[in-house]
Amino acid sequence: MKQNRTLAWIVFGIGAAYFVLPLLATVLFSLSIRKSGYTLDAYANVFSDPRFQSTFGFSLWIGLCTIVVGLSIVVPAAYYVRLRAPHLRPVIEFVTLLPLIIPAIVLVFGYVRFYNSSSWLPLTNSNFGTATLLTLAYVALGLPYMYRAVDTGLRTIDVQTLTEAATIMGANQFQVITQVIFPNIIVAVLSGAFLTLAIVIGEFTIASLLGVQVFGVYMENIGANRAFEPAALSIISFVLTWGAMGMIAFLGRFAPKTAPRT
Repeated sequence: MKQNRTLAWIVFGIGAAYFVLPLLATVLFSLSIRKSGYTLDAYANVFSDPRFQSTFGFSLWIGLCTIVVGLSIVVPAAYYVRLRAPHLRPVIEFVTLLPLIIPAIVLVFGYVRFYNSSSWLPLTNSNFGTATLLTLAYVALGLPYMYRAVDTGLRTIDVQTLTEAATIMGANQFQVITQVIFPNIIVAVLSGAFLTLAIVIGEFTIASLLGVQVFGVYMENIGANRAFEPAALSIISFVLTWGAMGMIAFLGRFAPKTAPRT
C-alpha cells in the first residue's frame, strides 16, 4: 500500500510539473521585459493598449451573443429530443459533431461564398452583417460542447415528471422550458456557456478571414511584433479561464437539485 501511494504521488508530481513548470516559465518571461529585474511593464502595456480594450470587449460581446443564440437553439432542441423524440438522438448527436469534423477554414470559405456581396443575403457588406455572420459561425463551433453539456444536464433530472407537473399547474411550453427546465440545468448551461466563451475568445481563423478585429486576431498580431506582451496575454487568458471555472463551481452550489425518476 505504501509503495502504491508513493508511486501515485510520483506520477502526480510529474503530471503537475508538466503543467506548472511551463506556466511558471511564462510568468517569469512576462516579468523580464527589463534587464534590471522583474516588472509588470508588459502587463501595463497590454492593458493600456486601446486595441486590447476594443478587441477584448468586442469578443466578450460576441461571446455573449453566441451563448444566447446557442442556448435558444440547443435547450429547446435537446428538451424536445429528450421528451418527445429520443429516436432522433443519434441524428442530433451526429449533426452537432459536424463542426468538429469540418475545418474552420472550410466553414468560413463557405460563409464568404454564400453571404458575399453578390449573394441573395449579402451579410459581408456591413459591419453589423459581418458581426452577425461571425456570431452564427461561433454558434456552430460551440454547438458540440453546448449540446452535450445541456443534454448531460437533462439526463440528471426527471424531464417528463417536471413537464407534467408544470402543465397541470397551467404552464405553457415556453414557461416549462424557461421557468422549470432551465433553472434545473443551470450548472450544465454554465459549463456549455464557459466552453463556448473560451472558443470565442481564442478563435482566430474565421475572424481573420472575415476581416473582424477580435481578441484572437489581436493576440496573433501582437505575437508577431512583440516578445513579452504575448506572454502577458497568455497569463491574463489563463487567469480569466480559471476565474470563470471558479464562478461555475461557486454558482453550482446554488443550483436546484432534482433527483431523476427511477
